[in-house]
Amino acid sequence: MVEYLQLGDDPHLVANICDACGVTYFDRRNACAACGTREFSTTRLANTGAVRAFTIVHRAARGVPAPYVSAVVDLDGGGRVKSNIVNVEPTPENVSLGMRVRLATYVATTDDEGNEAVAFGYEPSAA
Repeated sequence: MVEYLQLGDDPHLVANICDACGVTYFDRRNACAACGTREFSTTRLANTGAVRAFTIVHRAARGVPAPYVSAVVDLDGGGRVKSNIVNVEPTPENVSLGMRVRLATYVATTDDEGNEAVAFGYEPSAA
């Protein structure tokens, strides 16, 4: 559903980087919102990073299991992404600022024909 999640043997995120000022965008842009330039390069982003900010969500939309951890992750080598922290108990004792995380993909849902919708999040990492 999103072009910036590349699946396969080595799932990863890709981003558009402004050639003039280096701002990172996940969506397609006609021009950079920061400097107005129209030239972009596509780059693969690191699968690892650190939690910059987080909150534990206790009330969610109908059908969305709660609680869960919503976070902003600073990726190694540049880039920042808003995502959920998965595969961890959503308590303040288990999540911390600066916590090392890595990209994780999972099946979010399956339709009536058996097609899987794959989502991504970040899970705790030892390194």
